[in-house]
Amino acid sequence: MNKNYYAIIMAGGIGSRFWPISRTSYPKQFLDILGTGKTLIQNTYERFLKVCPKENIYVVTNENYAGLVKTQLPDMQDGQILTEPVMRNTAPCIAYGCFKIESMNPEAAIVVAPSDHLILDESAFITAIEKSLKVASEKECLITLGIKPSRPDTGYGYIQFTDNAINDEFHKVKTFTEKPNLELAKTFIQSGDFLWNAGIFVWSAKSIVKAFVRYQPEMNEIFAEARSVYNTDSEKAHVHKAYQQCTNISIDYGIMEKADNVYVLPSEFGWSDLGTWASIYQLADKDYVGNAVIPSEKVIMYDSSNCMVNVPADKLVVLQGLHDFIVVESNNTLLICPRDQEQNVKQVVADVKTKFGTKYI
Repeated sequence: MNKNYYAIIMAGGIGSRFWPISRTSYPKQFLDILGTGKTLIQNTYERFLKVCPKENIYVVTNENYAGLVKTQLPDMQDGQILTEPVMRNTAPCIAYGCFKIESMNPEAAIVVAPSDHLILDESAFITAIEKSLKVASEKECLITLGIKPSRPDTGYGYIQFTDNAINDEFHKVKTFTEKPNLELAKTFIQSGDFLWNAGIFVWSAKSIVKAFVRYQPEMNEIFAEARSVYNTDSEKAHVHKAYQQCTNISIDYGIMEKADNVYVLPSEFGWSDLGTWASIYQLADKDYVGNAVIPSEKVIMYDSSNCMVNVPADKLVVLQGLHDFIVVESNNTLLICPRDQEQNVKQVVADVKTKFGTKYI
């Protein structure tokens, strides 16, 4: 296993679309949302154990979740759990992890990935990551993984690529497009030169630091100044104070859309970002009338079809005459809504917070 290969797992999100199961105090990456026996972050960590040494895996998370990370990933040392005092999107958390790794090993090649995605074909994923790490070590490029689209999905960002390629595999990126409308998504699929943006990145430590120097000079200054304190007792206090000055910006906007050395590897490894209950429904086992029930031991359904049901294992639930609904109960909260209106969940969470404070959030 290559000792210059590193992984950064981003685990700071609150997963509000999965409310009420995902809470601010216990977000979705720490849940076994698919009923597999392992949480999403545990699955992510175990995948990267096949790519790099366990001491080379880092998790960046909110300081409130450091204890959850430690509990769920007991092999991780405290120095591998990097905490953020405030949410500032993906650019600062990636800068923190990459600058810290670069200060320890300037020859590092790094994969950065979210903690809460599903990968069905693990061996294809590992092959894609190892291939990307090798190219990133040899060339000065920023690599992103693009998923070959199976449908005109409006919930994903898209990456357009050109024929200009490294090793005939890593294609030069032409454009990034945020979530398009359905008509535009259909056009993208028909053109054949668009991929879904998986939000998984690979680069050398040197290449990403150069990119921050050029495209995010203020953020570069913040994390370059911290080089003297990385891996010391002063690191946390210094970084937490410096974090307050960081711009709230994604790595896509901050670096990837600006840089001229971005390449995409078209990939297929059974990927889903598990962004909504609809994505869980698509992946879950269903009965003959399309009901997905997790767990199913004490749920009885009459004249009901195409429902997504997730309720406590010890609760008897009887549903009759319900079609195309989401039924979720957790933390003393019950949510029932039509499947095609699940995008309103974020607004519901905001309304609940306004009316009842943070007790149910």
